[in-house]
Amino acid sequence: MVELQAESPGEGRLPVAAGELRLSAAVPERLTSLAPYNGQAAALSEAMQAAHGMGWPGPGRMTGRKGARAMWFGREMALLIGPEPDPGLAAHAALVDQSDAWAVLVLEGPGAAEVLARLCPLDLRDHVFKRGHVARTEVAHMAGAIARMGADKWRIMVFRSMAGTLIHEAETAMRRVAARRNSPV
Repeated sequence: MVELQAESPGEGRLPVAAGELRLSAAVPERLTSLAPYNGQAAALSEAMQAAHGMGWPGPGRMTGRKGARAMWFGREMALLIGPEPDPGLAAHAALVDQSDAWAVLVLEGPGAAEVLARLCPLDLRDHVFKRGHVARTEVAHMAGAIARMGADKWRIMVFRSMAGTLIHEAETAMRRVAARRNSPV
């Protein structure tokens, strides 16, 4: 009988570095989609606050803190990142474990926004896309999501089956940005 072993979506391919830029796998966390039942959004937000210390995120935003976050994930949809969802949330929303569905990578370093600008059609300038902002968007021709975690730190998500493509595209963009930053003027 074959014994299967769980692997990170980027196993053997990450981390990747180019200049001061680094792409790595995010620390594995539980991902649970939350979709409130009709008329239950406010009650769900209250239940989330009581159970996990964070309310429902507004469009394009995150709530919470490291280890327990709620990330806007589309119209009437959020992703609970980190904790096992409190069973009481099920009274107000459909809960679905998404942990194995997504590849979650971290891109960090000076020029990270320049790398992402080559991969997605968003305005990622500091004064527009601030820390805690989130977008469901095209990432290198794949459906995905990005979140700004800090000044030069980003979380990128694509479907797990597309992890290899994301790593390839991000590495290519990283090398190009690093080359531009290191070339003499």
